[in-house]
Amino acid sequence: MTGAFFGAAVIAYPLVRRLGRDGFCLLALVPLAGLILSLAAVPDVFGPAGSPRVESLDWLPALGLEGIFRLDELSWVMSLLVTGVGTLVFVYCARYFPPDEPGLARFAAVFMSFAGMMYGLVIADELLMLYLFWEGTTVFSYLLIGHSQSRRRSRQAALQALIVTTAGGLAMLVGMILLMSATGTGQISTLMERASLGMDTGPIIVTAVILILVGAVSKSALIPFHFWLPGAMAAPTPVSAYLHAAAMVKAGIYLVLRLAPGYHTLPGWSETLLTLGLLTMFIGGWQSLKQTDLKLLLAFGTVSQLGFLTTLASFGTPDITKAALAMLIAHALFKACLFLCVGIIDHRAGTRDLTKLSGGWRAFPVVAVCATIAAASMSGLPPLLGFVSKEAVYSTLLASGDKASIIALVGVMIGSMLTVAYSARFVWGAFSSKDGVDDIARRDEKITLVISPIVLTVLTVVLGPASGLLDGYFSAWTSQLPAVDPGDGDYHLALWHGLEPALALSAVTIAVGVGLFFVRDSFAKIQSTLPSGLDFHDLYRKLINWMEKLALWVTSRTQRGSLPFYQSVVYLVLVAGVGLAVIANDTWNIDFELFDTPLDFIVAAVLIVVAVAATRAKKRFTAVVVTGISGYAMVAYFAFVGAPDLALTQVLVETITIVVFVLVLRRLPARIGQSTGRFTPAWRAIIGGAVGVTMMLVVLIAAGVRISEPVSVDFGQLAYELGHGKNIVNVTLVDIRVWDTLGEISVLVAAGTGIAGLIFVRGREGHLHRFISRRDGTEVQGRVRFQPVPEEIGTYHDPEREDVAQRRVSWLIAGRTLAPRNRSIILEVTARLVFHAVLIFSVYLLFAGHNEPGGGFAGGLVAGLALVVRYLAGGKFELAEAARFTPSGMLGTGMIMAVLTGIGGWIWGDAVFKSVYLEGDVPVLGHLSFGTSTLFDIGVYLIVVGLMLDILRSLGAEVDLHQERDEMVLTSRLNQSYNLSENFSAEAEHDAVSEILDRVNHLDVDNGAEGGRL
Repeated sequence: MTGAFFGAAVIAYPLVRRLGRDGFCLLALVPLAGLILSLAAVPDVFGPAGSPRVESLDWLPALGLEGIFRLDELSWVMSLLVTGVGTLVFVYCARYFPPDEPGLARFAAVFMSFAGMMYGLVIADELLMLYLFWEGTTVFSYLLIGHSQSRRRSRQAALQALIVTTAGGLAMLVGMILLMSATGTGQISTLMERASLGMDTGPIIVTAVILILVGAVSKSALIPFHFWLPGAMAAPTPVSAYLHAAAMVKAGIYLVLRLAPGYHTLPGWSETLLTLGLLTMFIGGWQSLKQTDLKLLLAFGTVSQLGFLTTLASFGTPDITKAALAMLIAHALFKACLFLCVGIIDHRAGTRDLTKLSGGWRAFPVVAVCATIAAASMSGLPPLLGFVSKEAVYSTLLASGDKASIIALVGVMIGSMLTVAYSARFVWGAFSSKDGVDDIARRDEKITLVISPIVLTVLTVVLGPASGLLDGYFSAWTSQLPAVDPGDGDYHLALWHGLEPALALSAVTIAVGVGLFFVRDSFAKIQSTLPSGLDFHDLYRKLINWMEKLALWVTSRTQRGSLPFYQSVVYLVLVAGVGLAVIANDTWNIDFELFDTPLDFIVAAVLIVVAVAATRAKKRFTAVVVTGISGYAMVAYFAFVGAPDLALTQVLVETITIVVFVLVLRRLPARIGQSTGRFTPAWRAIIGGAVGVTMMLVVLIAAGVRISEPVSVDFGQLAYELGHGKNIVNVTLVDIRVWDTLGEISVLVAAGTGIAGLIFVRGREGHLHRFISRRDGTEVQGRVRFQPVPEEIGTYHDPEREDVAQRRVSWLIAGRTLAPRNRSIILEVTARLVFHAVLIFSVYLLFAGHNEPGGGFAGGLVAGLALVVRYLAGGKFELAEAARFTPSGMLGTGMIMAVLTGIGGWIWGDAVFKSVYLEGDVPVLGHLSFGTSTLFDIGVYLIVVGLMLDILRSLGAEVDLHQERDEMVLTSRLNQSYNLSENFSAEAEHDAVSEILDRVNHLDVDNGAEGGRL
């Protein structure tokens, strides 16, 4: 079902773009289907021979990690909240948002993704899988809270929620890793079985569990993290109703309920959760009584109720846990209803300020009835579900009788009194008539807007008398929990238990709460005179400001604008850190061999010579060429030791690297400037020598300390028998170590995007122009992607697109696009003739790489070199003629192919990236074996080609445009300064500009601490 949520999220964007807000009604069918599936699972989960539904996915089998999903009694209850309330909120969205709401399609996709993450969270039975869904809810809640991107308050609230919950999530991740390391398993159900037997009680376990609780406390907005929840009320009302009342904030409560049966007896568990829970309940209720904004009043009330729920969930005993589950359901129903009602009030009245609202009972009676009943349930009034759950809390805490239960009972009563008071204040503020305030005009609401609050209200009313139905489902879970005494587990939910102490406590709670409401003005004065205490939101703001100042201080002292300074800092840290490790090393098992073959001396000699020559070079181009020789020397070394794949890849990478450097050097002065900074040549030599010696020692030590047989010894057999290939390197990349390759190509995609982002400031696409012609013989510039070309860059264009389809009038277009002195006819003709042959060779390398040297990476580099040659021969127009596709399309297509290959392996196999092979005899070609890993390699090929094109577009074509613009500026200044006559020819003008640019490029540049200055 989790996949259905994410599949719906994919189609949500185009669906809502097409249907508008009505698309939410169709999207509501997805959580409704999840609700139906959960209800259909009742016979399996709760039947006489019932057992949890378990599904597993081989995630990382080599590491023993599985994606395990388990629908047991507790996750079943949570799934009802996620899917049931989710269905109602999606229906509510169909009329809550105006038809012209900006970003509504994006909101729908993100909202559905969040629902999927929450559903996956409650059914995950593996710690790391749970963490992935946990952080997924954090990310999507950030996007939902910040839906109104134009409002600064929304952006700040979203960022605040993200920082706080992510910080807690990171602490939780550390705790999970510690727990898995200490117990040897990450399966939650297994951990609980071990803990119930008293197997895991050491200090590492205690530390791990406390760290996990940090994540739960931050997610459920307990002190000191509670301030993010009221701030998140900047989100749209449906978000508040779902995330902050029924779903996301319940994640921490759910985690405590899940872990409490096994760990509630650990040191620090009860003390931590009881203290935080009761303090949060009191402070949330206290702050709620101060609010005039109805949404903020409910937000602080939610904080208070979350503290209440955490207190109950921490006990881990049958009866109190049953009361906690009843309160969990009751809270989701009445608080979601209240938030939805506030959204309707805000729509009708245009304000949520309770001092400006009047006549709500007459203006929207249906909403008033729903909100009043929900507030009554929140106060614990009979015969509603809130009353039943409150009675259960009082009864079970009284029956427990230990010190923790008594403390919890007293704290819960005080907090519940405040709950009654702010519930009454909500109803009075939203619906009563007030003197001096205009009544709200009456208008009937659409049924799709009020149906969700009505359904939630009906459930609140019906489940009170029918609470016995819930009791059986809750008992199925609580009966598995360890009992404190023989009578623990006998409590049953019911509307009437007779005259008992709990009933008296409820009466006292309601009476005191109502009394506080009637003396609200006097109580408000008391609140205003008391010190406000710690303002955690202010502390958060001060902490962020302090971190920003620290970052600025560090940046101002390290980011000096000097590349030598940056390099020196990096190298010194490397020498200090790694050097200390080398000194502290006591395993110097060095088996030194001077050489493998005498040819190694040739390579070493070349490397030494070019290293010294690079330091003595006076011009940048010379330094680049000399440095490139070291790369080609390594090509020879790889060939000597029998690594043709590495040699082929190295020669291609080195060639492309030199080309990239040359493209960059065109915009830099030709000569290397003299340093005037602190790092003199002597200091540079010392630092460089220290780095060299350190890395030499590291290599020697690392080569001699291996104590286990490397896994690579089996790669040959694995490559041939399982990977169906003779090239071990390529099979390793696309099959054996495919996860590593996926990460590497992701970096390539990010690099290509980063290069384009740094250079194409105004937009990534639309700057690669094709040279075309009209039928009448005149030339114009067309574009691969048709967008207006800025006039100021000196290009000319035809706004009428019909000429784009016209035929070309020449095979070589450089003659009309390059200056004669920059042309080489031989190079242009050669590039044209060999281009397609090189592309075919690159495809050969792609498909032959499974058995011969090559592969997707090498093939992509060869294709990239073909594009390089076309660009160097004819410039940007020749490149546009060779590559009529966009780099982003190539990068995206390649990445999608790679990812889909992994997903397909899970679908057609039993693990992600599981390869499937088709074998058979083909006429002429003979016996062939085609594997799905080849599809992954094709994705790599496309990504490399896309990256190369991105580099050529950015460092090549775009730099050409910049240079043309600079030349136009210089030409204009020449005309203005020297008042050139009309007889001054264009060629003479171009030569003058070129001479000026050449002189500028030969100026020395200061590369010292102050950065480059002319």
